[in-house]
Amino acid sequence: MATLSTPLHTQAIALWQPRRQWHRSLERTTCQLKHAGRLQARYRGLEPLYDDGYQTVKNLDYYYESLGELVEHDSGPPRWFCPVDAGLPIEDAPLMLYLPGVDGMGMGLFMHHKALGRIFELRCMHVPFHDRTPFEDLVTMVEDVVRKENATSPNKPIYLLGNSFGGCLALAVAARNPHIDLILVLVNPGIQQLLSFFSLFSDQACMAITALLNYNIDNEAHMAVSSMINGKHPLAALSRLTNNMSSFLKHSNILDKIPEDTLKWKMKLIKRAASYANYRLQSVQAEVLLLASCGDKLLPSKAEADRLQKLLPKCTIYFFDKHGHSLLLEYGVHVASIIKCTDLYRHSRRYHRVFDYIPPSATELKEVDKATRDLRFRTCPAMYSTLEDGTVVRGLAGVPQDGPVLLVGNHMLLGIELISLAAEFLRLKGVVVRGIAHPLLFPDKKRAWSEGHDFFDFLNLWGGVPMMYKSIYELLAAGEFVLLYPGGHREALHCKGEEHRLFWPSQAEFVRLAAQFNATIVPFGVVGEDDLLELLCTFEDIRNAPFGKEMMEAYSEHLKLREDVDHEVFFPGLYMKIPGRFYYQFGKPIPTKDKQDILTDKQAANDLYMHVKSEVERIISNLLEKRVEDKYRSLIPRMLYQAARGPTCEVPAFDP
Repeated sequence: MATLSTPLHTQAIALWQPRRQWHRSLERTTCQLKHAGRLQARYRGLEPLYDDGYQTVKNLDYYYESLGELVEHDSGPPRWFCPVDAGLPIEDAPLMLYLPGVDGMGMGLFMHHKALGRIFELRCMHVPFHDRTPFEDLVTMVEDVVRKENATSPNKPIYLLGNSFGGCLALAVAARNPHIDLILVLVNPGIQQLLSFFSLFSDQACMAITALLNYNIDNEAHMAVSSMINGKHPLAALSRLTNNMSSFLKHSNILDKIPEDTLKWKMKLIKRAASYANYRLQSVQAEVLLLASCGDKLLPSKAEADRLQKLLPKCTIYFFDKHGHSLLLEYGVHVASIIKCTDLYRHSRRYHRVFDYIPPSATELKEVDKATRDLRFRTCPAMYSTLEDGTVVRGLAGVPQDGPVLLVGNHMLLGIELISLAAEFLRLKGVVVRGIAHPLLFPDKKRAWSEGHDFFDFLNLWGGVPMMYKSIYELLAAGEFVLLYPGGHREALHCKGEEHRLFWPSQAEFVRLAAQFNATIVPFGVVGEDDLLELLCTFEDIRNAPFGKEMMEAYSEHLKLREDVDHEVFFPGLYMKIPGRFYYQFGKPIPTKDKQDILTDKQAANDLYMHVKSEVERIISNLLEKRVEDKYRSLIPRMLYQAARGPTCEVPAFDP
């Protein structure tokens, strides 16, 4: 994790000059007013753990019934519609246009209406079955909307979500409008492969493929299995299984209602779309997020994704190993979360980690719990906090409810305490803790396998920001809860025998930053890594090996943030032990509202800094002593306790 150690030269000059105090006050007030307005627009109607609809999504029966009604009663020219179940978006939400597959119905996004409708102004294209609009005119239809919206809000991005055939349409629009800020989300576009397929097969075979693409039935069995796996109860899972298996059979007469000339027209439309987009790929300058199904039985979507990434300069791929062509109709595919994880959700031309951040939804917290279930089982975190009168209580009641709050504490090995801490703040206080992290934890991933989010995705979902003074400044000005580890990577990647030791820098910058915005400092300590992990080889072991020092310096030179620490960024070897327990304690809050003298008095700032550090050390020492009294510190007693009372019950710990 990052460290707050490099002197803040531009601010340090002003901090010790009383005659410029009026200037600092004006700057602080201006910053607070500026950021407060942006935060209100971001959070209005969208609190942490908001309902994104993924846990109550409709089944495939709804999809096929909707298609049947549209096929039977549909007429008129192509048009746009806003899904009713999407609800109202947050203020200042960017526009997203959904471009459907070759069916043209626009209902292929129904599982994502609510999730995307909360953070985007969502509009879906609808092309009636009897319509014969050429591909170029469909491109013009999308272009008209894009250019009008860009003229109205030239600094806001416009999102094009193209599914299969719609991906060709999105690429064509992007190629013709390189000056407009477009972000493409393409789902199994299959451009080159569509051209190859139609050149190899007869018209009858091509019509059959077109029908399959129309109704997304290539992976019906897997959709049923995935829905069963995600069921909350075995009976509910069985119900979903039978419903999904029978849904297409019940509505298979839809295909009979489609006249043969419609399928022929769709086949020509696909050929033209694939050819048109393929020859203009070199003109696409937009950011592209490509969702590719490795289990696609209709088209080789993975190979096509690899080809497109070589041709598109700003392309990121998310592979779905076990999903088929009907990616948007399968359970467990959360498009809104993927967009947030890839840092593509923004309100202006440049992505801003502080102000473009969207808090985690209830589904995303559930995904975190599912991914970290084993860690929670092994560590069973016990959290304590300190009230204003100094009383230590179980839970987080002693932590302030309103920001700005600066949580300052110690790292355990590999920062293993982070996920439980952030999740408990969300669960118990409904608060997002914005962590200050080492730049190494924000890799520019161009390829990822999205079978559950990894740690880097969780860091983005939880609002982590790279170590920059400007980021801390903006977070505190915005009234956020900020998580800071002054020891940084030196504590997270410590050596043998250095468990629970602090490696803080000598500068007291974070207390002055807190005082600038009247933030409350909450010191905290966490222990327990020695009950879970054991180091095999450390920084010193590798450095003492032949050529070890040179290799490590070459590896970590560009990652080093602190000049005062002779310790490279290196990930140690370790093994798991029979697990014990993690213990967290948050100390008595330290308000800085009445301590403005630390802005001008260097000694006062240093005294407060040393007080915070001594509090963290005292808490660590206290936890190490008190955990001996916990009869549920070991795994076996906890398992017996939960076996008798249920796996979700709170396991007792020591008396504070």
